[in-house]
Amino acid sequence: MKTMQRAVALGLGAALLQALMLIAFAWPAANIAPRDLPIAVAGPQAAVVADRLGQRDPEAFEITTSADAAAARAAIENREVYGAIVTGAGAPAVLVASGASPAVAQQLTAVAQQLSGAPAAAVEDVVPADPDDPRGAAFGAMVLPLVMAGIAAGVLLSLVIPTAGAKVAGLVSFGLFGGLLSIAIVQGWLSVLPGSYLTLAAVAGLVSFAVAGAVTGLAAVIGPAGIGVAALTMLLIGNPFSAATSAPELLPQPWGAIGQLLPPGAAASLLRSVAYFDGAGAAKPLAVLAVWAVAALALLGVAALRGRNADVPAAPAAEPVPAA
Repeated sequence: MKTMQRAVALGLGAALLQALMLIAFAWPAANIAPRDLPIAVAGPQAAVVADRLGQRDPEAFEITTSADAAAARAAIENREVYGAIVTGAGAPAVLVASGASPAVAQQLTAVAQQLSGAPAAAVEDVVPADPDDPRGAAFGAMVLPLVMAGIAAGVLLSLVIPTAGAKVAGLVSFGLFGGLLSIAIVQGWLSVLPGSYLTLAAVAGLVSFAVAGAVTGLAAVIGPAGIGVAALTMLLIGNPFSAATSAPELLPQPWGAIGQLLPPGAAASLLRSVAYFDGAGAAKPLAVLAVWAVAALALLGVAALRGRNADVPAAPAAEPVPAA
């Protein structure tokens, strides 16, 4: 009977996990909408356009005013805004950056069409996505393999490698070779990501190290439960809220912002900055990944010190001195 109860409980637990994964992955995708999305407006009617956008949805856009179209382009190239609406004598034109987010570029184009009343607004893609991946589908699919491989590497290092020093060596080798191989496939075979091969490989390696290090470090400190905590955090929060296929400002908040504080979200933002924007906007996601990597090393250091203290034999008790 106990075996039957355990089997039923296991089935129920698996069903609950399935429901949780469905919510985690489907809910963000079903609620894509602008939420304080940074855009710029420029030209003689910039104030009018900003007012109309605010009346449509006060929480949709975070609007800044640029002096002219050139200033708006510079703001896009520096990753200060996702796009811009430029007014002039005729219908408003829209500047987009599909390299930052094809989904945002499509939404801004639709907004410009509604403002102009024309079936097709003039659109300039200031920072285009890779021509072999114009919709960003391949880019969005890159994040999950990096996360899954990092979790797998962390689990193996936790279960097979006994010492903290050897685990660090395994993490370094995984990050090094994983980054080089991943970008070789993405650039050399699939040809879907521009930019410096070595720089992108370094980013992918740092992501691999951070994810695997989180699993290994937590497992070393709190035991096997650490594997589950790290894996579920990366899979159920980090990956669906990474914004790899959209943008953090299109996701329900505060989850879009939280996703950028986890390795999958930071990885997507950093790869975009390096590949399409010459490093603009790379500081924050790079800092997030560095913090995760350092935290992993710190956890392994704590585990090593704990093991060293446990191996130190206790001092023998002093023998009583017989009375004279």
